[in-house]
Amino acid sequence: MDAAQTIRDCIADVTALRLHRTGDPALGAAVGSVKSLQARRFRGTYADLMDSPSFGPAARFFLEELYSDTDYTDRDLQFGRIAGTLQTMFPQPVVNTAVALAVLHAQTEELDQDMGRAWLVHADAAHESARYTATWRAVGLRHARQQQLQRVLAMGTDLARLTRTPGLRMMLRMMRGPANAAGMGALQRFLEAGFDTFGQLARQRSGVEQFLATIEQRERALMDQMFDADPVTCGTQLANTLGQAR
Repeated sequence: MDAAQTIRDCIADVTALRLHRTGDPALGAAVGSVKSLQARRFRGTYADLMDSPSFGPAARFFLEELYSDTDYTDRDLQFGRIAGTLQTMFPQPVVNTAVALAVLHAQTEELDQDMGRAWLVHADAAHESARYTATWRAVGLRHARQQQLQRVLAMGTDLARLTRTPGLRMMLRMMRGPANAAGMGALQRFLEAGFDTFGQLARQRSGVEQFLATIEQRERALMDQMFDADPVTCGTQLANTLGQAR
């Protein structure tokens, strides 16, 4: 399957999930609650990185573009509309990154929708961290969670690799006007923000490797905790993490 079709299929899946939530307001609200809690959890888990001059921009980029509760409808519409044009306007490494983003986005939306359904079932939990723990375990899908993390890490690696492509930053800057005119402004902003963020990180010795290793270590530890720890302990630790969010 070519890049354009992969992007179209992923965006179609995400759109179908959103339409389903539109017809089920309770589920829509539940998914919104899950996304909001997950964004707060990320802020708490990486509060130290957020405050770091070295890693803060990359941590905020991951939060805003990959872990956020932001509504990406406009970006998705652009992706679906211009999927075929991508391959003629952008070099292949950029197209590959766009495809990876679409695939990750579709998987994340599906997992969040599953979490939303389970969130409704566990409405009688004592507090939000206990409810989230019960919801996570009800959904399960450990392999899918691990795959999602690997895709997030690969996205960071891809963006760092793009910064080493000679002349690509200049090309992105020159394409800003044509991309906006062609309805690709959201993708253009994502690429430029990712390029600049990871370009800055790559200029620090082992900066990208240290950042991604920290993400992997903490996210794997969180997954092990959510799946395997005693539920009360797990809920308590999650509540502490949420309390560190800023």
